[in-house]
Amino acid sequence: MAMQNRRLRHLHGIYLRNLSFTKPHGRASDDLDADLSSSRPQEPLLSPQRQLHHARSSESLRPRPSTRRRSTLANATPVTRHKQLEYTVESRAADVFFSLHCEGEPDPVYISEVGQRSMNFNFRFFDLASAGPSVTRLSEVNVRLWTKRRESWNLLLSHAIDLRSLHYLGNLRNHHFPPNCLVFHLEDGIYSLDLASKRPDPKHTAPLPACSYNVLMKLANLNNSIQDALTTRETLTAQINTLLERTPDDVVPQAQESARLTSKYLSTQKRSVRAAQTRRDDLRASIQARREAMEEGRSAQLRAGDHVEHAQSRLPTAHDLLAVTRESIHGQRRRICEDLAHIFPITPTPSGAPLSFSICGIPLPNSDYDPTSSSSTEDSLSAALGYVAQLTNSLQFYLSVPLSYPVTPFGSRSSICDNISLLPDSQRDFPLFLRGGATAQYRFDYGWFLLNKNIEALCVSAGLKIVDIRHTLPNLKYLLYVCSAGSDEVPERKRGGIRGLWAGRIKGRGGLGSSLAGTDDGGSSTAGSRRGSMDSEILSGKQRETLNRVLSRENDPGSGDHERQSSVGAGSRQRPQSPVQLPFDEGTAKLTLRTKGLRENISAHS
Repeated sequence: MAMQNRRLRHLHGIYLRNLSFTKPHGRASDDLDADLSSSRPQEPLLSPQRQLHHARSSESLRPRPSTRRRSTLANATPVTRHKQLEYTVESRAADVFFSLHCEGEPDPVYISEVGQRSMNFNFRFFDLASAGPSVTRLSEVNVRLWTKRRESWNLLLSHAIDLRSLHYLGNLRNHHFPPNCLVFHLEDGIYSLDLASKRPDPKHTAPLPACSYNVLMKLANLNNSIQDALTTRETLTAQINTLLERTPDDVVPQAQESARLTSKYLSTQKRSVRAAQTRRDDLRASIQARREAMEEGRSAQLRAGDHVEHAQSRLPTAHDLLAVTRESIHGQRRRICEDLAHIFPITPTPSGAPLSFSICGIPLPNSDYDPTSSSSTEDSLSAALGYVAQLTNSLQFYLSVPLSYPVTPFGSRSSICDNISLLPDSQRDFPLFLRGGATAQYRFDYGWFLLNKNIEALCVSAGLKIVDIRHTLPNLKYLLYVCSAGSDEVPERKRGGIRGLWAGRIKGRGGLGSSLAGTDDGGSSTAGSRRGSMDSEILSGKQRETLNRVLSRENDPGSGDHERQSSVGAGSRQRPQSPVQLPFDEGTAKLTLRTKGLRENISAHS
């Protein structure tokens, strides 16, 4: 770029090198030759006058003659050298920024960022196109450096720079910069005022066609027109602003908009208030409901506390009653097991083989038998297993132990069901008797195995350990022996017999309790009946006599017809429309209930 064409629009950056706060010492070499010292005597006026000439160089400064400084850091320690270096750096480092000023502009054209403590600064690039053509077309600019070493900002230097006088450098490398040297970055390279000029490298570009005088004049006229248009725009803008300032503001639209917004906000706030009121009412209702629930809970808590106190007062009695009930249950189980041991006697076989027993006089092997035995042996085996099935099925109720495999006792044709295994529903029942055939033999063996598993479950519930589940009768005898064992006396069976069943039927039909209770003759066996049985409160002497006559008719049918007719006739005359029809009045009734009281009544009337 030609030096006469350099303008501020071409300036994009400024560098500062070798920051220094000391003023340069020394004078120009030709100034030293001049007689400027006041210490010299004045020469006579008639002496020939010396001829004046221009300074030979502005850069040839001759230092003052002074004594050579002696370095005291030669024998210093590294700590001392480090401190001295820090002191030197601190004495020359500072925070720096610059500002650009142009003639005719009261404010700075550009202010750079602040460079932190350093001696060499590379400030950011900038663009002065926004300052307008009045600034970008200038070639001169005033650069001011501002520094801060401790607390305040101070003006370090102010240079009036003419861009046309700058010297081309090319780059920043391999140059010895003087103190406070300013380097300018233009579009075509780097320039400086303090260093010697360097011829720029020639650019190998194609020659550009030159412009004619007419074209240049057209461009100048166009530029003048543009500047006039910009000036006119600024003038019109100023006039419009003046008119707007003089014209009073119309506040009606603004007031209407404000009123509209106020109405909108008011409606919004009203909705919010209604929602808040609804929410408040809901919360009040919820709080009231919770208070009522809390009151109910407190009252329930008080009732529960009273109940707990009352229950605690009755707790020792309940414990005693529970102990008595458990002891009674245990005694009744002992008696029942002893009765079952008498009903189904399990005795050793006459052969004397170890662990060989018979039930009700029928021998039962321990799961080992001859499949090719005769039919009588098979019938004996089936009958024995029927007794075992009946005994096992009865023990599950008396011992309160549900069997895993339900048993259907039916004499010598009993069966057992497997509801656990994955089998079809039609194949879940297994016989406890032999019917012939390999499949029947397998099903019979599996049924016997399930019966032994039930016996094992009963023994485990009683705390017994089974050595071999195949020992059917030994395990059953062991179970009955343990369940009936005890040091206390076995309690007697509560009297009542069939009358307990009769009371349940009378209660179901209703209306008989009061009529029968009115005919009670005091001969009731309430003291010997079961607790909770209603026959002790309902049955009277006449009813017991009727029951005895029915039992006599069952033993002697011939003599009982006339007696039955007379008794029935008398009963019909006394109560022609009795709401209760006893099953004992029917001639076809067959009573085979095995109860202790019934056996005693039969023996009394036989």
